[in-house]
Amino acid sequence: MLELGGGAKAAGKSDYVKDVTEANFMAEVIEKSQTVPVIVDFWAPWCGPCKQLGPALEAEVEAAKGAVVMAKVNVDENQMIAGQMRVQSIPTVYAFWQGQPIDGFQGALPPSEIKSFVAKLIEASGGETGNGLGDAVEAAEAMLAEGAAEDAAETFAAILEEDGELAEAHGGLIRARIALDQLDAAGAALAAVPPKLSDSAPVEAARAQLDLAKQAQSAGPLDDLKGKVEANPDDHQARFDYAQALYAAGNAEEAVDQLLELFRRDREWDNEAAKTQLFTIFDALKPNDPIVAKGRRRLSSMIFA
Repeated sequence: MLELGGGAKAAGKSDYVKDVTEANFMAEVIEKSQTVPVIVDFWAPWCGPCKQLGPALEAEVEAAKGAVVMAKVNVDENQMIAGQMRVQSIPTVYAFWQGQPIDGFQGALPPSEIKSFVAKLIEASGGETGNGLGDAVEAAEAMLAEGAAEDAAETFAAILEEDGELAEAHGGLIRARIALDQLDAAGAALAAVPPKLSDSAPVEAARAQLDLAKQAQSAGPLDDLKGKVEANPDDHQARFDYAQALYAAGNAEEAVDQLLELFRRDREWDNEAAKTQLFTIFDALKPNDPIVAKGRRRLSSMIFA
């Protein structure tokens, strides 16, 4: 922690790093994360590893120049927030994006892993990847958006022949196979992703789309499921199935509404199945999709109410 380790920078903390309390946690973390990723560092003055991790994290955040910001929470002075976030040891770090924690870790990390953690968060929010094949990826994405999925698949595959560790190309190839209704091939493409890229945002998004595409294969008739929900609003399984069918039919917004209603009625039902399914849909859609922003905001309000 800067105040403890050597104070020169403590007095000049930048706009990218702030001390946050219970009074402004909602504004500086939940609300701010709607527009920029927020890294929350739970620390305490007596914690040795915190003194190692904190400055290293701050350095990476400063280097990002506003692509990500950082909130430091002293757990001794803000025990309620620490309890709500189930912080059991420190340092604990959470990454918030659009009102939700999307990543995190406990304990000090080496510099390379800190850099990777920050880069992954920026990437998840739609930040630049800085890869030399970016133009080719962009062209393949345009093909996919225009419905030329076969061309997109071929282009993504060609990109991967040049750089097999480009997460965007792996994700794109999986999504192109899904668009072609080649779910087995999409699964094979997912299995071919290098382990170190398996948790990257592009691959996670593609994995979520594949999960939803598989669910769509067994989705029931919309009208029948809607009738069941209307006849018995407390039939949670029917409402969950109805949400799956709505997403399969291309109505993501209504699917999110139904899952939020299920979460409101019984958040614990089936091991928090509603929340899990919401996160799958959020991961599958683009981070800046209005459905994602609205859904995450409403879910956050319910969780922190």
